[in-house]
Amino acid sequence: MSTFLLVHGAWHSGRCWERVVPLLESAGHRVLAPSLTGYGDKAHLLGPEVGLDTHVADVVTLIVEEDLTDVVLVGHSYAGLVISSAANQVPDRIAHLVHLDAMVPRDGETAVDVLPVTQALIDLAARTETAWRIPPLPEMPPPHGLFGVTDPADVAWLRGMLSDQPVRCLRQPVRLDNPAVDAIPRTHIHCVGAAPEGITRRPVPAVQPNGSPSRVWELESGHDCMITVPVELSELLLKIDV
Repeated sequence: MSTFLLVHGAWHSGRCWERVVPLLESAGHRVLAPSLTGYGDKAHLLGPEVGLDTHVADVVTLIVEEDLTDVVLVGHSYAGLVISSAANQVPDRIAHLVHLDAMVPRDGETAVDVLPVTQALIDLAARTETAWRIPPLPEMPPPHGLFGVTDPADVAWLRGMLSDQPVRCLRQPVRLDNPAVDAIPRTHIHCVGAAPEGITRRPVPAVQPNGSPSRVWELESGHDCMITVPVELSELLLKIDV
């Protein structure tokens, strides 16, 4: 049995994993899909002081308080930053890192460094009365939809869970200064459906930090693959050897 800890991306909540959790559990695994501070059941905690460090603390605290070990730590989108810094703090508890259509940072980088188009969102927020918060991206015509979700019922369900993203999340740097984190094997899952203009994925190096060949899998899906293709995503996650 493995322990999967699924970390949602910007604007989302832990509810976005609802279609994946039972599939992993039915295969005999323990699964946790918390909402980060400012989202879901913690939406009332949203404020300008919430940042990347807050979300890293959410994940690390959960791992330690639940005494989780051999964790398959999955980060979607923005949460690629979160799981990277979390693993840096508790590398001995992490068995595998999964970057799910995620930002993949280097030590000291922010979201803007990894995905420069993010700066445009910060600039737009700066021209409003609440410059510390960035509203969810608008729905676009198919095939882009709302984070790659185009089914009307799914769009309505997704929209109901979205919260604003604090700018601080995009400005705080990732910490990857613990040499032990390099030993953790990792998998990259790329959603290869239509991507909005300006979204450029950073190439994955041929070799992982631990010296083994990099592993990159692809999903025919928009960005929110846990909503649109949960079965296919779960099948990939279940292929990970721990």
